[in-house]
Amino acid sequence: MKILKRILLALLLIITILVVYNYPKLNIVSGYASKNLASTNFIANRLYSDIVESDNAMDLIELAEMESADEKSVITSVFGLMDRETVCREGLGCVLINDEYDKTQKLLKPNRSRLENELPFPYGNNGKLDTVFANIDYEKLNAAVSGAFQNYEVQKTRTVLVTYKGHIIAEDYIEGFSKETPILGWSMTKSVLATLYGILEYQNKINVHEYKPFKELDLTGLTGKDPRDFIPLDSFLRMSSGLAWDEDYASISDVTKMLFLEEDMTKSQVQTDYNSKEPNLWNYSSGTSNLLSGILRKQFKTHQEYLDFPYTALIDKIGMHSMLIETDMSGNYVGSSYGWANTRDWAKFGILHLNKGNWNGEQLFSPEWIAYITKVTPNSEGTYGAHWWLNAEGKYPDVPRDLYSANGFQGQRVFIIPSKDLVIVRTGLAGGDAFDANTFLKGVVEAIE
Repeated sequence: MKILKRILLALLLIITILVVYNYPKLNIVSGYASKNLASTNFIANRLYSDIVESDNAMDLIELAEMESADEKSVITSVFGLMDRETVCREGLGCVLINDEYDKTQKLLKPNRSRLENELPFPYGNNGKLDTVFANIDYEKLNAAVSGAFQNYEVQKTRTVLVTYKGHIIAEDYIEGFSKETPILGWSMTKSVLATLYGILEYQNKINVHEYKPFKELDLTGLTGKDPRDFIPLDSFLRMSSGLAWDEDYASISDVTKMLFLEEDMTKSQVQTDYNSKEPNLWNYSSGTSNLLSGILRKQFKTHQEYLDFPYTALIDKIGMHSMLIETDMSGNYVGSSYGWANTRDWAKFGILHLNKGNWNGEQLFSPEWIAYITKVTPNSEGTYGAHWWLNAEGKYPDVPRDLYSANGFQGQRVFIIPSKDLVIVRTGLAGGDAFDANTFLKGVVEAIE
């Protein structure tokens, strides 16, 4: 009996330690589940049951259970603990809220406009041209696209679209998804945010090399000289500001606290340490992107102007009418992570860059902006420019080195290959080694003779 009691006491101690250690994580787990359920249902109009079985079927996240849900709110918990609620707002998307959030408040929303014309993709939404190019091996192309969808349990590809010289030459979707289905781009939103700065610079409103935003942000609460005052906007766009950040999604880290706990996500990066010994060290940071969203807000006199700008200057101007960028509790765009658009609209974003900022005759940003965002950031091993990912050192060895891309969690991608006049969009639920991007891209490139 003594041995049995000791064993039981030991098990109880182990369970207690595990509960105490993991209890704070339940807040993040429940928060992720609630936010993802609400946004995917509200924005993409997908069934809660499908979201639970697919999008939220991840380690730990699958432990969360939906306590209640309707068309505009979701409450989840883990084992009945850590209730987290997400509410959805017209024009602003969904937001994970805290106890202080006033759900009855009247909120501003972006003014949207719709591009009305009879043009086909990409300059309009009147279908697509069935163009046949003599220099394309369509059999090879279709094989490459089909390969991206094979072995779904591993690759988990949902949509693929390939454009050549602005024409759709291949397009496919799994069951339940179509050309109308909005897809969460996750960190592809960072590249959208960067483009807004390219537009501002083209309008002569900022200079990314000379503008030092900390001097006017008044976010730090410090008195006297702030050592961060000298950091140019360029360093923030290149993720080399010297500001500390922990981009670890498997623990309670800077990024998970920001996305699932903070009321104002633009301030999270401000609260971290500054590395005066290695100020130019490259360090990927979603906190930096949301700080940039806060800096963007400072460029406008009113909140309404800030809310309107991404749509009037970029999104609606190029007909990305399915796109929506969600805001946090304080009304800031979550520029690090929460941009939604259907696959064709993500492709339009890529085509705008392939055309060096020219959209059907109108220049939205300088052609030189492409050279800027694709210039290798020091210490990034040739993989990063200015809020865009690069292939400068052959991350994809069988693909042209001039490839650059907007990358998001779980393999969301907008690939741009200027030397081949290609824009390729792939979305899904798996990235990294699970989805062999190099083989897929190689197949598409080799189809262009």
